[in-house]
Amino acid sequence: MANIITVARFPLLFISLGILYYGNQTLMFWNVFLILIIFNLDSLDGWVARKLNETSLLGSVLDIATDRTLEYVLWVAYAHMGLIPVLVPIIVIIRGTSVDAVRSVRMKSDLSAFDQIQSPLNKFLVSSRFMRAFYGAAKGAAASFLTLALALQSSSGPWPNFVYQTGLIFTWISVFLCVVRGLPVLIEGIKEIQTTSI
Repeated sequence: MANIITVARFPLLFISLGILYYGNQTLMFWNVFLILIIFNLDSLDGWVARKLNETSLLGSVLDIATDRTLEYVLWVAYAHMGLIPVLVPIIVIIRGTSVDAVRSVRMKSDLSAFDQIQSPLNKFLVSSRFMRAFYGAAKGAAASFLTLALALQSSSGPWPNFVYQTGLIFTWISVFLCVVRGLPVLIEGIKEIQTTSI
């Protein structure tokens, strides 16, 4: 069931993407809620997996792949539309591919992505429910506010600019958390890979 919820985010993402590029103002407003649903499904799949005791290495890999696809596609789309600097998707993609490469080597020992971290501080940064929820909420807020800014583009007054600036703030918070949560994986992972390959 948890894996079905995870995979269900893919068609919702492509519907949302279609609306971002081709939707009218009304659809764009509805798209804000669709984006919130997509991001909240990430929390739901983990909760269902724990509740039904469906946690597995496959579920962990599917969850990470879905999260990466979602964030890469949305960051690239927002950069393409000129809403965020292209530096945002560049940082996120470099961090994501580097972290996933290190994790994939270490998964040979049947350790899930979060079980690979040893240091208590690094465990908190990378795998604690608080940090994962905080990071997911920041990405969801950034995407929601940027989409709402698109919907309000033709409106006048201070609101469109306020909404857009709020979206940018959440974007940079997301990038910061992305890097802060990725560095421990790289540092510990590269050390582990070096010691096992000697």
